[in-house]
Amino acid sequence: MKNLDDIMAMAQNVQNELQKAQAALDTIEVEGASGGGLVKVRATAKGRIIGVDIDDSLMKPEEKGVLEDLVAAAFNDARAKADAASSTEMSKMTAGLPLPPGFKLPL
Repeated sequence: MKNLDDIMAMAQNVQNELQKAQAALDTIEVEGASGGGLVKVRATAKGRIIGVDIDDSLMKPEEKGVLEDLVAAAFNDARAKADAASSTEMSKMTAGLPLPPGFKLPL
């Protein structure tokens, strides 16, 4: 059985790796889209929104409700892709760690 110093060193290493992974998530970009690409939202894997692109054809007062729905859908698509990218990156980071089955590190 490992002594307490070894366990503490391993915990510190995990914490350092987790901090690096969190920083890296803000450099990975994903794009959510809706309306066949008429509305696009760019975000980082950490969930920070970088930009929104709305096709000019939607910039009509009578299209306001449709535009609002498409923007919400694009944000949700970007968020889902950000979550997937984050999960993938975090699983790469924890692949070599001796964690108990089912243990999840906080994101």
